[in-house]
Amino acid sequence: MHTERIEIVPDLPPLSGSTLFTAWTFDVPAVVVALALGVGYVAAARRQEWSAGRTTAFLSGLATLVLVTCSFLGVYDTTLFWVRATQNTVLLMVTPLLLALGAPVTLLMRTAPPKLATWLRTHGRGRFAQFITFPLCVTVVLIAPFLLIYLTPLYELSLDSAVVGGLVRVALVLAGFLYFYSRVQLDPTPRNGSHLVSVWISFTEVVFDGALGLVLWLGPLLAPAHYDAVHRDWGPDRRTDQIIGAGVLWIGGDVAGLPFVGALFIRWARDDEKRAKRLDRKLDEEAAAGEAPAKGLWWENDPELAERFRRS
Repeated sequence: MHTERIEIVPDLPPLSGSTLFTAWTFDVPAVVVALALGVGYVAAARRQEWSAGRTTAFLSGLATLVLVTCSFLGVYDTTLFWVRATQNTVLLMVTPLLLALGAPVTLLMRTAPPKLATWLRTHGRGRFAQFITFPLCVTVVLIAPFLLIYLTPLYELSLDSAVVGGLVRVALVLAGFLYFYSRVQLDPTPRNGSHLVSVWISFTEVVFDGALGLVLWLGPLLAPAHYDAVHRDWGPDRRTDQIIGAGVLWIGGDVAGLPFVGALFIRWARDDEKRAKRLDRKLDEEAAAGEAPAKGLWWENDPELAERFRRS
């Protein structure tokens, strides 16, 4: 299969405090996709009573996409291991979370033509959608990308081929979005999962990030042929560069996941507050109607919790 090979630029200036801000490139696919999605989202939001916070989150997600592909992260992503690690971490853990916080599926369903909206509602709760959003499946979707990239020849191939590198970026954003979409649940999802399950999935991701970080720290150097061809005579040596990248994937991935855990607890608290208000309203209505108060423990009178305990 013929793939466009990335031209290695040996005369890149050393990455320093100044080049962090002055080194820029123009990634046409990333910019075009970000502009198209941003314009479409804003146009749809203007037709609805839409939260400014959701719009800000979605546009911020698109901004991170442009940032990691056009800033120094895009300039040096085939030169330094740690830069590529930073780019991949943002694309998997930060960009998709911000996009999911924008509730784009809800906005699309509200503004799409009737046939498309019907199709989305039908297939959005179909068997495949329920399977792919099953907690075990979304755990694999979140963990597998980094394992495939860094423990297979895919990493070196993504460095040497612009096409493969672009497809890897797309796959990272899609995998991350599927995970955050199904766990944040601002959009309608095939499964109404427990927030506690999401916390455990996040803990599992932390464990795998740590294991991968140790493997990259102590293991052999990745893509030796590619990095030897760069002929870089500045910056950290190859081993130090990979150790820094391992730390980015390990610690950076965990830090990037903290906003998600915070969002989970906020949603958890709000859901509990809504449930308590519904129960209080029901009890007030029963008292106003002169009905006898319900017997049993409080959770037995909450339809959602009672159903959950019956299933258990």
